[in-house]
Amino acid sequence: MKSFLAVLVVAVVAVTIVLSQAYPAASASPKATAETLKQLEADFMKAAAEKGSAGYMSYYADEAVEVPNGEGFLKGKEAIARTMGFLDDKNNSLTWTPVGADISASGDLGYTYGTFEFRSKDKDGKPVVDQGKYTSIWKKQKDGNWKVVLDMGNASSQTK
Repeated sequence: MKSFLAVLVVAVVAVTIVLSQAYPAASASPKATAETLKQLEADFMKAAAEKGSAGYMSYYADEAVEVPNGEGFLKGKEAIARTMGFLDDKNNSLTWTPVGADISASGDLGYTYGTFEFRSKDKDGKPVVDQGKYTSIWKKQKDGNWKVVLDMGNASSQTK
């Protein structure tokens, strides 16, 4: 009888191990990497190009903070959105390229940094090009999506 119980216990443990490997938990998701954030940056830029300020703001968390060049803090998605109307003007184009990124060991916080270029036209219709650097802090939200929680940029003639 003891050997039967021992065999039964070993069989139950083995089946549990095999099934846990064959059927991972539904909540398990692949861990984000720096490349995940770089891809999010590409999607973010595409949304801004296609949908203007609405597309741009769709990547911001409700509690986000913007640190604009030469100005005070903008706290909250609504406050930031009030300053992004320039993205709806088809004469304007904002592009950016992540140079680096990293994710925290916990997998729920990360950052990207890189360069940006803003093309517009002055009051006489002449092209104007502004360049600079940016840093964005990304946070994984409760729904599993990543959103920008802190963003800052500064104009610079040298972006390398």
